[in-house]
Amino acid sequence: MLSPTGSYGLSALLLALLSLSATTIATVTPKGQTVELNGNTYYVPPTVVATLKADSHVFGKLNGLQPLTVIRSDASKLTSSILESLVSSYEAADDVFNAGFLDNVYVQYNGTSKSPSENVSTHSSWGPKILGYASAYGTKRSKAVTSSSTLPAGPYFLDPSSGAVFEAYLLYSDVMGSFTQGLVSVGDEEYDVLPASLQGYASLTIGVPSRLYYTKTADKPLAGVRLGVKDIYDIKGVKTGCGNRAYYKTYPVANSTGPAIQSLIDAGAIIVGKMKTSQFANGETATADWVDYHSPFNARGDGYQDPSSSSSGPGSGIGSYDWLDLAIGSDTGGSIRNPSQVNGCFGNRPSWNLVSLDKVMPMSPLLDTAGFLTRDVQLWRAASEVLYKGAGLKSYTKYPKSIKTIQFPTNASTPAEGLLIDFVDKLSSFLGGANVSAFDYNSLWESTKPSTVAANATLDSMLSLTYPILISKQQYPLVAAPLYSDYAAANGGRMPFIDPVPLSRWDWGLGYPESQLETEIEHKNIFTNWWNTTAQVFDEETCSDSLILYIGTEATPLYRNAYRSMPGVPTGFATSRIANFAGVPDMVIPIGQALYNSTITLQQEYLPVAVDFIAPHGCDLMVFNLINELVEAGIVKQPRTGSTLYGDQVTYY
Repeated sequence: MLSPTGSYGLSALLLALLSLSATTIATVTPKGQTVELNGNTYYVPPTVVATLKADSHVFGKLNGLQPLTVIRSDASKLTSSILESLVSSYEAADDVFNAGFLDNVYVQYNGTSKSPSENVSTHSSWGPKILGYASAYGTKRSKAVTSSSTLPAGPYFLDPSSGAVFEAYLLYSDVMGSFTQGLVSVGDEEYDVLPASLQGYASLTIGVPSRLYYTKTADKPLAGVRLGVKDIYDIKGVKTGCGNRAYYKTYPVANSTGPAIQSLIDAGAIIVGKMKTSQFANGETATADWVDYHSPFNARGDGYQDPSSSSSGPGSGIGSYDWLDLAIGSDTGGSIRNPSQVNGCFGNRPSWNLVSLDKVMPMSPLLDTAGFLTRDVQLWRAASEVLYKGAGLKSYTKYPKSIKTIQFPTNASTPAEGLLIDFVDKLSSFLGGANVSAFDYNSLWESTKPSTVAANATLDSMLSLTYPILISKQQYPLVAAPLYSDYAAANGGRMPFIDPVPLSRWDWGLGYPESQLETEIEHKNIFTNWWNTTAQVFDEETCSDSLILYIGTEATPLYRNAYRSMPGVPTGFATSRIANFAGVPDMVIPIGQALYNSTITLQQEYLPVAVDFIAPHGCDLMVFNLINELVEAGIVKQPRTGSTLYGDQVTYY
């Protein structure tokens, strides 16, 4: 028996619940479903893309969600062989499509004939039936089917009870840890986290739509391109994490997408997920410095090499996944170039200030840039033409006749050095016998430095503090201070956790007065003016008086299973900082691979060899055009994914 007190309490609770139910309406939002077909798992979004209508007997024997292939044909007489040829082309072009979708086939005529006809018998390897024919093909058949809208060819799922047609997303496991979230478009230019998962050990799931849904046009040059986005860019409806758990917890989903990413979406790119960054885009070494999150894996070599940073996820994903076409990263001090080099892909730090970085986490606004990582040079150029469209870049097709190399070998004592020497020789021949000379920019500085600079000032002494001061003194007030304040306000005055690298850099920068920032900005500007008027200058015909080349990587291993010392402050000046301070493009070209002795597999494995091209500000398209021509000529090969750049790879996961 309940006591009076208990009875009263229960009655009060029931009254409260009744009152709540009278004023509150629960909202149930469908998120789609996952299904398996022929051993593959698919995500079926809730959005209906078309509705098929037919006589009741057409759908009458179909129960539950059905696989469906939409075939488009312009043949005036449709035959079985034409259908089979179209299906073969779908299988070759699309990883999402498989024979299971042929259980039900819907053909749409898209030709110009006034009296098309068909003579088709179902192929034995397809399903039990052809569902029906659209347009003119259906006018003389009892199994005519009509659609509420024109559907692109490809694989779909059909609800026969309503005729609703849904797109198909093939699910992949992110076994390399390249992503932070799988994403899917939910309309109104908004995205949501993919509500699907595959079996996988500590792996996220990424969904990709059929490539057959998309056709590239002048307005949509990136139609269907699968894009991964470094997790410092805001995307509407999704949280930005910047590699930090506290940051992800503190701030809400983005209410809009930044203009850089939006331009790619408008050009047809399909965002499939956000990708890992080292914390707040600072340089972190795998395992040693990654505390909040685990560093992605580098597929090259033995599979346990550092993927570099800060665009670690984009580099890892492009080196690992055939189903990922393009990734956008950011480069402040090498954050695109270094991952491109060691993950064996093309990558660019563009000319500074070509694209808006609104709604992007800043590191140093005076150095930050947005660029791509990819295996496909034509896509690289096309995506860059979209991203930098408003910058007024000129496309040059004539190239410099001078090649300046920085610290290149003259004799091949290693296989990597042989590749570097051979590449320069082939590049010189391709350019019609371009002159090749060693370039010592330190000596040039000594003989041409501005009179306003102290007589004993070397580049290293003048620029030693420039990079760490710029990134610490600019990122702290823009990112760290607001995070500290906002996190404390929401968590009883507590401080958020920060990984060792950004914390040490910020704390180091706080030890200098604000006047030091102005000093280092002045030093940077001195270098910018000197470099662009003396070291490498604009040319009306070829955009640049020379191509400057330096070594990106020589197949040197950097293992992720090593104990390391505490991170230091990135002082000093090196060749890789030329583009940072001069504001000029620096582009990574994988030129080959070389063997090393792996301490992981105890065998010889391959790692990439890469060269970087430097050109004057605004000469980006000239370099893109040159690299595309080098690929066409066979001097540069486009890499594949996996442990080696060019096939015969081993999978270590």
